[in-house]
Amino acid sequence: MNLSFTKMHGLGNDFMVIDATRTAFSLTTEQITRLADRHFGIGFDQLLLVEPAANSDVDFTYRIFNADGGEVEQCGNGARCFALYVRHKGLTDKSTITVATAAGTLVLTVDDQDCVRVNMGVPVFQPADIPLNMDQQQPRYTIDLNNQTIEFGAVSLGNPHAVIEVDNVDTCDIETLGPLLESLPLFPQRVNVGFMQIISDDHIRLRVFERGSGETLACGSGACAAAVIANLWQKCGKNIKVSLPGGDLEVYLNEQQDHNGAVFLNGPASFVFEGELQL
Repeated sequence: MNLSFTKMHGLGNDFMVIDATRTAFSLTTEQITRLADRHFGIGFDQLLLVEPAANSDVDFTYRIFNADGGEVEQCGNGARCFALYVRHKGLTDKSTITVATAAGTLVLTVDDQDCVRVNMGVPVFQPADIPLNMDQQQPRYTIDLNNQTIEFGAVSLGNPHAVIEVDNVDTCDIETLGPLLESLPLFPQRVNVGFMQIISDDHIRLRVFERGSGETLACGSGACAAAVIANLWQKCGKNIKVSLPGGDLEVYLNEQQDHNGAVFLNGPASFVFEGELQL
């Protein structure tokens, strides 16, 4: 089978994008992990599938697979790439695009400079809905791990996030703590772990260890989660620049009634190359 694909990235968080709108398409976990390999495959953090609309209320269906082959619910950087992909490929001429995901419906808005604004939905803090194995919702949770006490905030933006404040993201122990936290039984569906450094009321630095992919250069939903937790802890306002290793994202926390407290993500997306391979 010949497979046409597009390589894209959002601030270095990179994706293999496949158009499955015309023909039903699926890959095995083994095939995805082989394609994700950066030495023997295409190399990517996530695989994005563009599928036909699941119902009349949306324009497309959007599926996401991590580099380990596991399907996940949400990816903010991938959503921006998705929006540019369907427009540049002529699959739609809309500037506002609605897509069905495993986490619900996303609304993507593309401006004249190909910058994409994503309505990431309303943050979820209830432990059972994140999911997080804790009895009561708290602004901060504490666990003992690797001979130290770790304090974190937890939130879901369609996928689970734990956010830890650190003094300096350049020297934090993400290589050790990221994998340990990701797979704790405390998080029954695993978790994306954000290491957050507060710079000012409107600026944070962030590194993210993503479940199933490891540390990535950028994480859109992780940026939103960090901004939400920083605001919850009263350390940041509602309009926050999030600086990741791959570049900057803008996060807006909206409390207006028309959006019910939704979080908005602004940032770029880029095409890298087109290709075709034989599976």
